[in-house]
Amino acid sequence: MDIKAIIIEDEKPATELLLHYLKSFPEISIIGTFSDGFSGLKAINDIKPHLVFLDIQMPKLTGLEILELLEHKPAIIFTTAFNQYAVKAFEANAIDYLLKPFSSDRFANAVKKAIEKISQNQNTQPIINSAINALEPGYIKMERIAVRSGSKIQVIPVEDIYYFEADGDYVKLHTKAGNFLKEKTMKYFETHLNTSKFIRIHRTYILNVETIQRVEYYDKDSHIAVLNNNEKIKISSSGYKLLKTAINL
Repeated sequence: MDIKAIIIEDEKPATELLLHYLKSFPEISIIGTFSDGFSGLKAINDIKPHLVFLDIQMPKLTGLEILELLEHKPAIIFTTAFNQYAVKAFEANAIDYLLKPFSSDRFANAVKKAIEKISQNQNTQPIINSAINALEPGYIKMERIAVRSGSKIQVIPVEDIYYFEADGDYVKLHTKAGNFLKEKTMKYFETHLNTSKFIRIHRTYILNVETIQRVEYYDKDSHIAVLNNNEKIKISSSGYKLLKTAINL
């Protein structure tokens, strides 16, 4: 079986090392190498490779953001300098990864496992998603969120988000640039956002406290947050307690 592969890696020495080690696997054809997340994402969806060597810490879009936005779902081997806590998440979910710097033996083992999965037509996306969600919340510092907007990818700095709203199986991001849907849970965002700036003020809302203009009394059990864009968001009694602590009310 001829296996089409691409490399998405922003460090030239790491790319060259991968290409060198791949000479031992003539069944794998490298279709292209890409040094940033946007070009890598486009290549995956256009070329539809069987296998992708994907660096996690990438400019423009990270490897994790690429995975969330993929239309085509290839087998993935992560190349990463992530710390031991993140690696544990990959190991617990049987994810193939190469911890930099990696040896030729470690590389060969990861590639052989990937070839086996490809030949068996295994869908690895669910376990990859599980590993991403299991990564230490404190390690993935959420500073931006990548979303699809029609045929485009929009990268939104978290400081540009007014609030997150539960919307069925999605979360709606209310931002300065408009509203966007993300296929994540409120719990995911609650866990991964900076909790000094983003507070779960209601079961439906996570609020960016820096967008609050004022807080108004609503009734005996709740309050209203009036935002800088003049939207009004209901605050539950438990959410109000958290908010008071966060902004020293």
